[in-house]
Formats: sequence, C-alpha cells, structure tokens
Amino acid sequence: MMKPVPRLRLFISVTFVLCLFVVFQIHKSDLFGKNLQITHQVNNFFISIASSSHHQTLNLTKYSNGSEGNKAQQPESEATDTCAGRYIYMHDLPSIYNDDIIKDCRPLIKWFDMCPFMVNSGLGPQVLEHANKTSQVLTTKTGSWYSTNQFLLSVIFRERMKHYECLTNDSSLASAIYIPYYPGFDVSRHLWGYNTTVRDALATKLSRWLRERPEWNKMYGRDHFFVAGRIGWDFRRCSEDSEWGSNLMCLPEFSNTTMLSIETTAWTNEFAVPYPTYFHPKSLTEVRIWQRKVKSVKRRHLFCFVGAPRPTLDGSIRGVIINQCLASHGKCKFLNCNEPGNDCDNPVKIMDVFQRSVFCLQPSGDSYTRRSIFDSILAGCIPVFFHPGSGYKQYMWYFPKDYTKYSVYIPDNGMKNGTVSLRDLLGGIDKESILRMRNEVVKIIPKIIYTKPGLVGPKKIEDAFDIAVDRVIQRVATVKRMMEEGKDLQGEYSQTRDLKKLE
Repeated sequence: MMKPVPRLRLFISVTFVLCLFVVFQIHKSDLFGKNLQITHQVNNFFISIASSSHHQTLNLTKYSNGSEGNKAQQPESEATDTCAGRYIYMHDLPSIYNDDIIKDCRPLIKWFDMCPFMVNSGLGPQVLEHANKTSQVLTTKTGSWYSTNQFLLSVIFRERMKHYECLTNDSSLASAIYIPYYPGFDVSRHLWGYNTTVRDALATKLSRWLRERPEWNKMYGRDHFFVAGRIGWDFRRCSEDSEWGSNLMCLPEFSNTTMLSIETTAWTNEFAVPYPTYFHPKSLTEVRIWQRKVKSVKRRHLFCFVGAPRPTLDGSIRGVIINQCLASHGKCKFLNCNEPGNDCDNPVKIMDVFQRSVFCLQPSGDSYTRRSIFDSILAGCIPVFFHPGSGYKQYMWYFPKDYTKYSVYIPDNGMKNGTVSLRDLLGGIDKESILRMRNEVVKIIPKIIYTKPGLVGPKKIEDAFDIAVDRVIQRVATVKRMMEEGKDLQGEYSQTRDLKKLE
C-alpha cells in the first residue's frame, strides 16, 4: 500500500513546476508583448490549483433577468461569507406584473396624474433650489430631496432590491424570496368603473405563476414576501358582499406570503413599513447634517395640523382639532389642504410647517395612518397620536416600544367629549421632556427614510428598506423552524391582532 505524499512535498513540487513553466514562457516571448498573457496564464494556473485543492468552483454569475442588471456571488466559504443568512432571491416576473402596469401611468389613480412622479426610479421630480425659502427649509444642495408620492413604495422598494448587496440568483441560498409585483397600482387602476373579476384577474394569474415555480415548493410561499404600496384593506375583499379593493390576500397562495404595506390590517402576515418621505440621501453624512439641522431649528408654534376636515366621516375628530387650533391664539399652525393654493403636495411648504412646530397632530383620516406621520418625524416634530392603530400598533419594527419616549398619546374620546384642551395639555409639558422626546424623534429619522438606490456612501445607512428585509428574514427563519418542529402556523398567518388596544 502506497503512503500518502506529505502536503509540503506536494507544495514544493507544484511550485517548482510552476517556476519552470514561467521561465519557459518568458524565454519564448518578447517579454514585453506577452507579459499580460503570461500573467493571465499564471493566474489561471493558480486558480485551478486552488479550486481542485478545495473542491470548489468560483461562480460569478449575473441575475437571470438581464434587465435587472444584478450580480450574485457564490461565496468561497461560509466563514468568510458576509451574506450568509441574508441572501434574497428575486423572482424574474414577466413585465405584466410590474413595468407594464406603470408604463400607462395616467389611469393608475382616477383623480390624480401619477406620471410626473414616476421619474428617478419612483422617487419623483427632484426638488430644486428655486428660491431662498427652499434652501432655508431643506438641504437641497445635496440633491437628495424629491417630490415623492406616497403610493410609489413598491417601485422604490424594487429599485432598492436591485442593488441589495446579498441578492442571489441561486434560490437554494436564499433566506427569503421577493416578489417584485406592483399590487397597489394593479388594484388602483381598476377601483372605479371595473367589476371585481377584472380587478382580481392579474393577481389570480400571478398566484398560478408562483405556484408553478420550483421555489414555491420549498415552503409553499411562506418564505415569499412582497410590498403592496397601499393600505392593507385594499387587498382584503374576502366577502362577496364587499366591493372595495381586490381579493389578493384572500387567495390561498398569497395568504401564505408576507405582505409589507404602508398600513396593515389586523392579520398577522401583514407588517407596516414607513410611507416614503421626501428625503432620499446617498450618505450617512447627509443624514447627520439633516439631524443637526432639525435639532437646532427654532420652533415658533406649539403644535400644528396639516390636513383637511372630514365632516362626512363618522367618528372623525379632525373638526374638533381644527377648531381648537384656530382658537389657540397663534399657538397652533393649521395648513388646510382643502384650500386652493395651499399645495399640500409641496415638500417645502409641508416641511416648513413641521419644522416650525414642537408637536405635530396626527389624527386618523380615511384610514388609521397618514404619510404626515413620517414627514413630521423627518422634520424633528414630536408626533401626537389619538389612536393606537395610527402608529404604535403599526410600525413596530421602526418605533421604540415605549411610545412615551418619542410621542404624546391623547385618547380620541377626550377630543370627542370636549374634556381635552390641546393648548393646555401640550403647553403643560416641560422643556426637558420636550427636548428628550425630540432627541428620540431625531434618532428615528434614519430608520424611516428610503435611501437613494445604488448610491449609498461608504458608511452604510440602515434605512427602512434594510430593516424590513432583515425582519422578513428573521420571520422566515422562525416559520421554517416551526415547520420543521411540526408546530401550528396559524398564529403567524391567519390570526388577527387588536389594533385598538394600547399595550
């Protein structure tokens, strides 16, 4: 029986052969014209040795969808793989589920032209420094301020995913699987003047497409997630008596997935992520500069409300809030979005009001939440909530669990029965408490913004996208473990939460 050759002897032999090979090639060449070729040959030789000795192959491939232009890397070893446990696989969907939907942008929302907001990968038109007022309110010289529409989150999220550092084309490596579908625009273009069959058609077709994919069989969709771009109720038409929205989340396939939306329903497979704001920085330095600005700005109003009355909405407290604001003798600033010329889609006007106010009132509107919550936090304004479902029971991945650290809670019953005076209650909060709450609000800012796709600086910003992806991965890992242990998954998908209970 032959004895194994010692590793050292093998290494010396290989090195000797390699040296003879190099000398031979140099002797053959004119030394100058062939140097690059020799280097290439030597490198290939070393790579072949390393590959055979470690039984590995370096495989750098592009994402299967050429239009996405992504690269996915197969790591040499788990010990050096910074993406281990963080890989995301993005389905290569046919364009009818995303790009084709927004290509015809005019009818996406019946009463509003979405076309101007589709530019810059969904960030919208860049805010330019037209007047001195703009530079006073925003840090426009950075080029990171945009007129971003609140319904474009699914587009923004997909663009960020294309640049995600741990995107892979090997689904077997993936910790979660992303579906780049635009359900919000799919349903909104068919909300008025179409029957429910038309409204549900594309989602039903996509559910069949997903079911036929090999990735689906791994966890039957429980490792899949998508971003809705509208509130959760727009996708829960589960009753034949209901006419509003689509039946997307009532389909068997999608009921197994995780939905990220700007506002959730009570179902446990939905999670709320921040509405898009106007600020999309490309470096941590920009964020720090903005944080210092909003901490030091002079705030002349005790509180403010930006919005419109809801006189026909049962239970709305907006009318009471507006009346108290107008009667506050200058303590409150009211920007009425129903009045012509107020232009509540203007980032400069909105951010100016929030920056000049200590507290920002956030009553429910057509639904529990408002985009205004995040614009006010971005301005360093302390939010005032009147219902647990407006913030505390929604954005649990993003807001501190102790809501008293960064906000004021006033039960809406006190507003309805007239026992609460906003001026007295908010005016009675001492300066130290205000400073402490504002510092907490400013800390939240990096977590609730979406940075510019592909242009993040050397110091990484853990923004709303990163937090969402990390939490989805954690959720999938938990569900996978429960499946392996044979546990009941009902609590993760088909149970409901109490959005009205303050804990």
